[in-house]
Amino acid sequence: MGNGGGIKKWITENKTAMVAVVTALTFAVFNSIMISKDFFLLMTIPLLGLLVVLFTFKIETALLITALLTPFAIDIALIPKMELSIPVEPMMILFSGIFIFRILVAKTYDTAILKHPVGISIMVMLVWMLITSITSEMPMVSFKYLAARIWFMIPFFFAATQIFKSTKRIRQFFWCYAFSLIVVILISTIKTVSNFSDLQTLHRVMKPFYNDHTAYGVAIGLFVPVAFYFAIEKHRNPLIKVLSIVALGILVMGLIFSYSRAAWISVVGAIAVYYAIKFGMKIKWMLVIASVGVALFFTYQADVLYKLGKNNQDSSYNLADQVRSISNISTDASNVERLNRWASALRMFEERPLVGWGPGTYQFIYGKYQRSYQLSTISTNSGNLGNAHSEYIGPLADEGVMGTVLVVLVFGFSFATGIKVYRTAYDKSVANMALAFTLGLFTYYVHGIFNNFLDTDKLSVPFWGFTAALVALDLYFPKKEKQLTNEDKQLQQKMVDITSENEKNNNIL
Repeated sequence: MGNGGGIKKWITENKTAMVAVVTALTFAVFNSIMISKDFFLLMTIPLLGLLVVLFTFKIETALLITALLTPFAIDIALIPKMELSIPVEPMMILFSGIFIFRILVAKTYDTAILKHPVGISIMVMLVWMLITSITSEMPMVSFKYLAARIWFMIPFFFAATQIFKSTKRIRQFFWCYAFSLIVVILISTIKTVSNFSDLQTLHRVMKPFYNDHTAYGVAIGLFVPVAFYFAIEKHRNPLIKVLSIVALGILVMGLIFSYSRAAWISVVGAIAVYYAIKFGMKIKWMLVIASVGVALFFTYQADVLYKLGKNNQDSSYNLADQVRSISNISTDASNVERLNRWASALRMFEERPLVGWGPGTYQFIYGKYQRSYQLSTISTNSGNLGNAHSEYIGPLADEGVMGTVLVVLVFGFSFATGIKVYRTAYDKSVANMALAFTLGLFTYYVHGIFNNFLDTDKLSVPFWGFTAALVALDLYFPKKEKQLTNEDKQLQQKMVDITSENEKNNNIL
């Protein structure tokens, strides 16, 4: 009787533990039965439960884990006609849902993000995508495309700006993705060494992690400027400096052996912008130079295209020949096909200039807008080989003229924010970090002329993460006295104290 009373008392005092044990045993038995019937989906339930707990109570850790896993993610069609990047896209969907729920319940989100020029332009871009999804030729395709864009942006822009109030978190985010990318580079380079004479194989060595050598190249290009900054900055720990230099070396090696000409061009462009910024050139003069360049091209396009057409050097495993093939628009299949895609997109735009055909629809429609004299050896009559190969021309076809305008505004405001932080930050390390992330993003702005990858997790994660870092550095870190309003000056000392505390961990990977 005494023992029975003791057991009853123990059960009463440990009711939660007992419920957990009974639930676990019941699940184990039921799951074993289902596995014997070749049904494995129940095995994911414990993992899903752990992710819910992690994303609810450790949102910073959840973001970093997602970034760490992204380079290793693989596209799998879990649902017919809809591929997801496993495991990161389901994680992003879960993250987005929990984050929105937290905001609605706690109402603690800093609305300064939504009032920032970058935040405003992103919100307007999403609203315009919603409008053009409603008017889309293929609404289901467009709404899926919009949903994916949202679950990319919520974790890595809207949530990341709140997490990046500490430079320690920004560094951790960078190194989480960079570490995994470096592992992919090492694997790809080992494959490259044994296939130097086969260009087509060299274009596929990064699979299954990156579907295309251009996506692989642009991802590396994004990270090179920031890795360069971390490699040359002063470190208290010599080991960290050595590791940063090694990481930079591996990234540069990966960039070279990506054989992505657009990625090479984008890094050269970032170097040019670096010197322009260092020499104090104002943004308006950068815009003037860019505008003059575009105007000269269109003025003398006949002569330019004629000279480019005389270049017959195709893509090659020889690095020098690969560089020379950049301007070959007569026989290089990649370049010819890119021009074909652009011409098709412009014809689609001419037919629907205001709202376009709908987000994500280009790849399903462009086939009938091709012309026989523009087809390349890799073209298909059905036109089923992907997107418009441009972040600027693609939206013209999908979302009309406003689509491209909004893309330019998002890129432009982000770039201007980075330069602003570089020139006004109170702390020099914050200023240099802002410059590094700005140059990293600039490589994508240039690469966006030739390809578009913001509809993929591989590029959306670093792109929106870097953008969030610039906005956070602008909003949450002190500025030089002469740049402050009277109201800002009252907060100066408080912000300096907070930043000083954060910077104690700046040299942590």
